[in-house]
Order: sequence, then C-alpha cells, then structure tokens
Amino acid sequence: MAEITSLHQHASAPVLANANRLEVVTFTLGEEEYGIDIQKVQELRGYDAVTRIANAPEYIKGVVNLRGIIVPIIDMRIKFKLGTPSYDQFTVVIVLNIGGRVVGMVVDSVSDVITLTPEQIKPAPEMGSVLDTDYLIGLGTLEERMLILVDIDRLMSSEEMGLIEKMAA
Repeated sequence: MAEITSLHQHASAPVLANANRLEVVTFTLGEEEYGIDIQKVQELRGYDAVTRIANAPEYIKGVVNLRGIIVPIIDMRIKFKLGTPSYDQFTVVIVLNIGGRVVGMVVDSVSDVITLTPEQIKPAPEMGSVLDTDYLIGLGTLEERMLILVDIDRLMSSEEMGLIEKMAA
C-alpha cells in the first residue's frame, strides 16, 4: 500500500479553531460528496490488495496489515448500495481511528479539507423509513457544493457493522 498523505499533524492540532466550526475531510462516492470529521482520520492511503475473510459481509473487503495492526477495510460504495465499485488510481482508503480501533474505509476519491461554520450545516431531512439518517450529522453547504456529513462514530459502531464496540453514551 502506497501511503498518500499522513494526517497526524492535523489530528493532534486543535481542529475546532472556534468551538462551533467543523473541519471535515471531503470524499466522493459515485456522484455524491461526503464529509467526515478530520479528527477521526489517521491517514490516507492508496487502495491495495486486501486479504478476504470468509463469511464476512460483502461490504467488508477484507483486512490489511498496517504497520503491524490488522485493519478491516470497508467499501463504502457497497455499504451505501451505490453500485459496483471500481478501483483505480484515484481510489483511496481513509484510515480512521475510532474509539481506539483502526478501520479503513474505501472511497472513490478524497477531495479536500474544509472548515464549516454552524450556518453552513443544515439538519438532515426527515425521510421516514425510506432512508436511515441515524448516521448523518446533516448537510454541509459550501457555495454550489452540498456535502453529506456522516457521523462516522455512529456508523462504524452500529450493530450491523459490529467493528467497534458501542461508544459509552
């Protein structure tokens, strides 16, 4: 796995310049752009071969050895039912550190790091049972862009993922 970028310098710095701002790493899945809290991101890596695990759910591509740590790799396109994933030179694995567990998340590409103010974050619309909005923080608006802000802690600690123990409430 070729390392693209390390985000350790960001992770230790105080990310919220003022208490209400949210600094997010933006990434694409299909036609949509998403954002996750940069404090959860350990590093970005190119997609490389994974070791498949028998009987794992389809969205868990397998595991990789990351400097001695066995890291499960989740393909978010499969997880969010966004069609058949294709892997190319733009495919990125976002390595997350959530609750002391390291997890890799495959996305189509990583765009940039942006800071959103509270005014730029709108609540997720109520979609009833059609769409599970439990894992959404809301929608980030930035000029003509709209970002789907994912609560990565809740998503990765959900029962169906089962990768990270439930966070203490």
